[in-house]
Amino acid sequence: QVQLVESGGGLVQAGGSLRLSCAASRSLFSFNFMGWYRQAPGKQRELVVGIVRGGTTNYADSVKGRFTIVGDNAKNTLDLQMNSLKPEDTAVYYCGALDQDDYTYWGQGTQVTVSS
Repeated sequence: QVQLVESGGGLVQAGGSLRLSCAASRSLFSFNFMGWYRQAPGKQRELVVGIVRGGTTNYADSVKGRFTIVGDNAKNTLDLQMNSLKPEDTAVYYCGALDQDDYTYWGQGTQVTVSS
């Protein structure tokens, strides 16, 4: 059973930074796709940034230039560096991974709150 465990959420003022980490229980290479998603109250879960196994990334327009995804294959971690945070970035952030059998795994989520 694959486990994804997120950490690093918290409360930060607008303009500040946070770094989220997703620790996977197996090699990142075993997944065809991994991504960071977020869900704000009353809204649907949305993709923040995704990365395919070949390394190509896709960022949501709302976070381009502010967020960066960083993978560490030795540690099996996928981090999300978030800079210049805005109140509208407030959400529960989830790590998701799609394996080679097209099964999607989710972490438990970590809360990010940005105060104005």
